[in-house]
Amino acid sequence: MTDRQKPTRWWAELLLLGLVYGAYTGGRLLARGDVHLATGHGLAILRTEELLGIDFEHPLNRLFSDQGLLGIPADFVYASLHYLVTPAVLVWLYLCRPGHYRSARTWLVVSTLLGLVGFTLMPTCPPRLLDPAYGFTDTMARYSGYGWWGAEASAPRGLGGLTNQYAAMPSLHVGWALWCGVLLWRYGRRPLLRGLGIAYPALTALVVMGTANHYFLDAAAGVAVTAAGYAIARRLPGRAAGFRGTTTIVSGGWDTSARELLPAQRPASDDDTAAAAR
Repeated sequence: MTDRQKPTRWWAELLLLGLVYGAYTGGRLLARGDVHLATGHGLAILRTEELLGIDFEHPLNRLFSDQGLLGIPADFVYASLHYLVTPAVLVWLYLCRPGHYRSARTWLVVSTLLGLVGFTLMPTCPPRLLDPAYGFTDTMARYSGYGWWGAEASAPRGLGGLTNQYAAMPSLHVGWALWCGVLLWRYGRRPLLRGLGIAYPALTALVVMGTANHYFLDAAAGVAVTAAGYAIARRLPGRAAGFRGTTTIVSGGWDTSARELLPAQRPASDDDTAAAAR
């Protein structure tokens, strides 16, 4: 088996990812915790950030709330790119970088499941749902007239009941964006793709805080979950080691490093030539 395995059939991948996303969505809804408990967790995070001086969501939210030219596009980014860019990167890998698809897909799945564990163990009220006395404005509600979303997160109007608004810790908006960014940077051959690999995670982190959907520590937890997902995915049995790139198994049992020739392809040494002549 080669290191860089070909992906399975497209319909099998689509079915697998659909099942995983369905399980994630259902689990996220089932993980709805007590509102009082979620609010307590949110306030604890906010107080910790204020103590450490890292409550970056406060000034960002004030800026996005006061400046519609920033807040409205940010709401569109929050409500849409999360669901567009991630599958687009998966399709790009499948079609253009198939040798790296399986490991990347496994990494995404493991990170998502870890995020679901976080939602279950620590339901968290996002800043926008705290009492207004804490100084946050729900930009999604303020600018809802410009988009398809209602006052309940980024769900379309009338479908707010199908989302868990207290699944703020960790931020998978940030986690999935980081996953996209790493892959675009690593496997993108054009400067534009590599630039997007840097810009997209950074933009997402600013947006989730500026719209008051997440605390800074939520974003940091999203990064941590993605890093942990990568570490776990590398150690799963039967994985495609597309990220390692240090050793390539090229034929039944022969281990070679990059650009190293197989024994049969290597030029014979003088000793080998003399032995063959005898």
